[in-house]
Amino acid sequence: MSTLDAKSTPAQRQLFGTDGIRGVAGQYPLDRRTVEVIGQALGKRVVAERSGGVVIGQDTRESSEWIAEALARGLIAEGAKVVEAGAITTPGIAYLARMRGFAAGVVISASHNPWQDNGIKVFGHDGYKLSDQIEHQIEAEIFQRLAHSGRASEDRALSGLPADPALHAAYVAWLVQQAAGSNLRGIKALFDCANGATAALAPEVFRGCGVEAEFINDSPDGRNINLHCGALHPECVGNAVREGNGRGHGFALGVTFDGDGDRALFSDAEGHIVNGDAVLLVAAREMKRRGTLRGNLVVATTMSNMGLEAAFRREGIRMLRAPVGDKYVLEQMQQTGATLGGEQSGHIIFRDTDSTTGDGMLTALRLLQVIAATERSLAELAGDLKVFPQTILNIRVREKRPFADLPAVQSAIDEAERELGDSGRLVVRYSGTEALARVMVEAETEERVRRIAERVAEAIRGELGT
Repeated sequence: MSTLDAKSTPAQRQLFGTDGIRGVAGQYPLDRRTVEVIGQALGKRVVAERSGGVVIGQDTRESSEWIAEALARGLIAEGAKVVEAGAITTPGIAYLARMRGFAAGVVISASHNPWQDNGIKVFGHDGYKLSDQIEHQIEAEIFQRLAHSGRASEDRALSGLPADPALHAAYVAWLVQQAAGSNLRGIKALFDCANGATAALAPEVFRGCGVEAEFINDSPDGRNINLHCGALHPECVGNAVREGNGRGHGFALGVTFDGDGDRALFSDAEGHIVNGDAVLLVAAREMKRRGTLRGNLVVATTMSNMGLEAAFRREGIRMLRAPVGDKYVLEQMQQTGATLGGEQSGHIIFRDTDSTTGDGMLTALRLLQVIAATERSLAELAGDLKVFPQTILNIRVREKRPFADLPAVQSAIDEAERELGDSGRLVVRYSGTEALARVMVEAETEERVRRIAERVAEAIRGELGT
């Protein structure tokens, strides 16, 4: 069974990927001139369509502040009012956009990428990421303005735009409210903040809910975001939990966020990693029990393991697959009315609340609530998920050409598909945020998985490798 993720193959868009505009800070399209023009294009649209201003938040990268300032200059030049939220998560900005009357929200972040990268994510007044159609329109305006613009404004800090602490407090209060009625006291957990946006929020949230919370990687310095920690390195919190419990700390679980806080992964008390597939299973069972899993339906992605499908079938739950990217998961949730969806990587979307995007801290609270309600450990809750052997190979590429246009690559894909038949899965796609091709294979044995994945990867390297 083979899947080529069409929404992640080379797109018509040249700036917006699956999660906003992303690149190396200081280089196109994140040089000062282009960022200011992006602000102008966005400001023109906001001013023309809706009042309420734009709220800007940022992660902890050293480039986030100047990128936010350049974007704000462009917005203000078009007459838009700008309000700063300071260091805050991506879902925090989505919350503020929809609940505090803003016309749009912007996050300066490159999520799980290293500190040298950065990005610009935009939410509408309703807290949803912009549609592909609107991104196309904004992109066209950006290119038109770039063709006629001069130099960027003089490099100077904007005055009169301090971070509004009330915005930080409002988002924290909303998260704490999500745990109302649950007794989380006595649950001891270790949190890895990835030296990112959650470092400024998670202690208030989880201690405010009564969790006995301890934190690691919660001292950002501008360059240590995601560095050997966070959701890209869940073994960090897993090892810390295991070692801590070996010294009698009594952690029930570990939680690890990515740099902008929109996803979370976990470890059980023995340090074993629990990924987004397992979280979907645990959450779906609890929501079904409470009657909030609308249609007994869950939306996952092409990357979710076949074992998750089998587990859902045993529970009488249907699973649909969306292309990779939480915005595409959400689109399918909206189309089908599903109240739960997410990705293996830890983006989990709960639509039985008023949330509009993946939120790592909300996901952690929901998992803690299940542990408290069932009085079962995370290992017990997720232990019957039997996963097929799976591997994901990342191949750095110099360009993103359609695989169908590369005979050697298409031949390798076709051969792999024939060999797997109905007993495995192949997904070949480009990353929406990095210059990578991804090859994912699932099959009955590790040997078969590795052999097939490497064969397809080698064909891609031969055609597109750097």
